Order: sequence, then structure tokens, then C-alpha cells
Amino acid sequence: MLKPSTMRRVFHAPDKPLSLVNDDVPKVGDHEILIRVEAAGVNRPDLVQRAGLYPPPPGASPVLGLEVAGEVVEVGHGVSRWHVGDKVAALLAGGGYAEYATAHEGAALPIPAGLSMAEAAALPETVFTVWANVFEGGALKQGEALLVHGGASGIGTTAIQMAKAYGARVLATAGDAEKVKLCEKLGADRGINYRSEDWEAVVRDAGGADVVLDMVGGPYVQKNLDVLKDQGRIVMIAFLQGPMAQLNLMRMMLKRLTLTGSTLRSRSVEEKARIAAAVERNVWPWIAAGRVKPVIDSMFTLNEAEQAHARLQTGAHAGKIVLTT
Repeated sequence: MLKPSTMRRVFHAPDKPLSLVNDDVPKVGDHEILIRVEAAGVNRPDLVQRAGLYPPPPGASPVLGLEVAGEVVEVGHGVSRWHVGDKVAALLAGGGYAEYATAHEGAALPIPAGLSMAEAAALPETVFTVWANVFEGGALKQGEALLVHGGASGIGTTAIQMAKAYGARVLATAGDAEKVKLCEKLGADRGINYRSEDWEAVVRDAGGADVVLDMVGGPYVQKNLDVLKDQGRIVMIAFLQGPMAQLNLMRMMLKRLTLTGSTLRSRSVEEKARIAAAVERNVWPWIAAGRVKPVIDSMFTLNEAEQAHARLQTGAHAGKIVLTT
């Protein structure tokens, strides 16, 4: 298949609906691959970038989209692993909402057997995030208890499955009974409806948590500290209820707690390649064995990106929202 010179991609601007425009196909740099995108994951950072609050790193595409799946159609100078025709899933610094996107060779992985392109596109951002934060930053150990907030989200559904595959216990919060059922179906030992239950009391009654994966922030931070066991760890990956929190530092000191957080997008290509290698080594076998599988909430075309964002904004989704080309 010949590579065209132009493509369709999603245009965004603050306070304007998403729309499709024609643009040049991006040029491939050294150690990069060009992917004909078949599917792209939709993530909450896309909403933040669209609002003008999360600019891409220097040199990255300004187009929305942090993960894609598709076929390699061109390789840049120095690329050794990938060849034209390979099917890959890749983590991007930007550019996924388009028919073609470039990725650093180290941030791409082979698509696991048996997965559709939509399922593969739902993997990189979530799996890389969970691995880097729960298993590396949070140092989750087998037999420990992980508390996942937002258990029915793309990150949450992935974290539940990965932690269970590893041999941890999992407690997960969600906003309604159906989402709680989904969390437990995916392996959570206890799903907690935070609207109708006191999740702090439930976690305490379960013996507390060793690691908390939090995307809520705000008032949840102190509550997370309160339910952690001695030497527990909190890893922050978002703050849907705000970035500010008032903390009892004495509680942290007495229990010897660790509070940390991170983002993926700003990490160097070398660091992303290291995480990708760890994911391929540790997580891809779980996927191959059927122990971890992407949960797809809904799929939209590129032309329906506005509807996809509306779905994500409501919080009604369970699992990942995916765009197809």
C-alpha cells in the first residue's frame, strides 16, 4: 500500500467542537516508525489538553491522542526491530487522533495474538501507566492489598486485572452497582460503591491497603493515608476532585507512608522504552494467557470524536473508549 501525502486528523481548540481536517502525513524521524492508525485510545488527558491545560512536550505532535494500534508503513533511520507491515500498539506523546502517526521505536509493542485493533489501541496508555505506577512506583508485592479508585475506568479495569494476575488482593471503588459488579467480575476481591457505602470503613474492615492507586485527589488524599497500612504507598495519577489537599503529616510519619505520583507523557523516550520492555516481559504473557484483557466501553469513528469526548466527560463509561479510522 502506497503511503499518501495527506491524511485526515482531528482538530481541536478550546471551547470549540472537535472536527476533522486534512493535513500532511507526519514525517518519520530517526528511530521512529510511521503507523497507519486503525484505532486510537481516548484518555482523560486528551480532555485536559483540549482545554488548553496540558500542552504536549517540546517537539511532540499537537494533535490529540496518546495511544494507537495499526500497521507500520515506514521506518526511520536506525530502526532495527520494526519493519513495514508489522502490526503494533504504541504509546505516543501526541498525534493519535489521525490516520497516520509517528512513534518512537522503543514505545511500540507487537499486538498480542487474539486481540482486535480496538483492543490493542486500548492497551499502551493504561498498561504503561499501571506498570509504572503500581508495580514500580508503588512497589506492589504478591499478597499485598491494592486499593484502586475509579475501578471501572480504563486505568482501573486494567489495574484490577494486572494486580490479580500478579497475585495481589484488590479492593476497587466505583460509582454504581453495575460498575461494582464489573470490578468484581474482573477479579476485585471487593467492589465498593462509593455513593452508597463508606469506602474508608470497608477498606479498614478488610484490613487496610498496602498500595493505593488514586486518580481522584482532593479530599481523597487524607482518606487514603488513613486506610493505608504501615509503610503503605499512595501513587497519584490524576486529581479529578482537585490538585490541592490538606494532610495530617503526623499520620504519614507515624505509619511511615509514601505519597508519590507521576505522568507518562513527559518522560524521556529512553524511559518509555524501558517501561515498554518491562511491560512486554511481564504483562504481555498475562494478556496471551487471557488473564488481562482490555475492557472496551464504546467505539466511535474519527468523525465522531466529539461524541467520544462527551461520553468520557460524563463518567458513565466503563472501560476504554476507542476511535477507529
